[in-house]
Amino acid sequence: MFDLDKWQEIFSTINKNRLRTFLTGFSVAWGIFMLILLLGSGKGLQNGAENQFAGDAINSVWISPGKTSLPYKGYKPDRFIRLENDDFEDIRLHQKGIENLSARKYLQGSGMATYKNKTGNFDILGCLPGEKEAEQISIIEGRFVDHLDITEARKVACIGIDMKIELFGTDASPIGEYININGIPFKVIGFFSDQGGDRDVRRAWLPLSTHQKVFGDPMRVDRMVMTTGDATIEEADQIVSDLRTRLSQRLNFDPTDERAVFIRNRAQFFQKFVQLFFGIRVFIWIIGCGTILAGIVGVSNIMMIVVKERTREIGIRKALGATASSIIGMIMQEAIFITVVAGYIGLSLGVGLLEWADNMISGNDYFLNPEVDIKIAISATILLIISGSLAGLIPAIRASRIQPVVALRED
Repeated sequence: MFDLDKWQEIFSTINKNRLRTFLTGFSVAWGIFMLILLLGSGKGLQNGAENQFAGDAINSVWISPGKTSLPYKGYKPDRFIRLENDDFEDIRLHQKGIENLSARKYLQGSGMATYKNKTGNFDILGCLPGEKEAEQISIIEGRFVDHLDITEARKVACIGIDMKIELFGTDASPIGEYININGIPFKVIGFFSDQGGDRDVRRAWLPLSTHQKVFGDPMRVDRMVMTTGDATIEEADQIVSDLRTRLSQRLNFDPTDERAVFIRNRAQFFQKFVQLFFGIRVFIWIIGCGTILAGIVGVSNIMMIVVKERTREIGIRKALGATASSIIGMIMQEAIFITVVAGYIGLSLGVGLLEWADNMISGNDYFLNPEVDIKIAISATILLIISGSLAGLIPAIRASRIQPVVALRED
């Protein structure tokens, strides 16, 4: 039942002790504010880091040639390693546990692409069909490079969405149209989106065989990529080890020389990332809960001071017939009210600051959507309210046990 007199008494007490009430509420609001801010910031950093992985398959393995740093079987160090079609075929035929194998070839510098009176500089790459899965390419319209394109060395291209907009505009479909790349016509067979970043959607994918023939160096491969299916981290590491051994035997370099051929296992990097952010989340919860606990202790201490200051008043109440439950209810109601209001203010300020930060840093790929799960935010606030109630319970019980005669003797 709503007791107007009790609420008037609570507001009167709060009004008489504004500074004390403010400091109590501030400690509670600061605790929930810091928890929301820390959780949101941690989520923003995690989203940004995950965004860096979004452009490629998490289970992908990348192979790039380097330069030897160790002598091997009469070969001197500082020897450049070159990957060729035969090396790719050897891996395709003999390496177990891999899927979506593709070889990639770059065009030195940016390629000049032209459609009618529109021209732009873009990345022009040759690839195999497996590149689509490894690169996590999403086809918007048309199709990607297929095996028949490779076999017949067709002059076709699948272009990125930004390249499509720059050459064809936002509304026109490029499918079936011809673009000139460095003066050579290629038929557009599709266009795609890619979460890897702006550069990944400003490129054209050509059949590898076509790229090698048209732009020179028909045997060279600049990079290989593959996925490891459902392999565990340990199995993926073994695949990487087998690849390094196989390539070292074919290309004559020390298998322990990691600079001769760079093999990047994204599954391993992703596992380290998961472990890192698990530790960050644990750290954030420890700091946040510690801050909230400090606020709860503050509420408890203030309630004890309130009881001490109102000892004579409580004694008079009990002498006039006030029950222990009414005394406890009065003290706890004040504690709960301060905790609820302060907790809501802290929650609102925390969420508001995260929204402001999200708008201010819009477009930053390393800090994305610094948001807090609404269930976690509400749960934390409810926990704070319950804790505030318990914080006020001990002083309330102490107040209910005061004997009227002893209370009236207090100065």
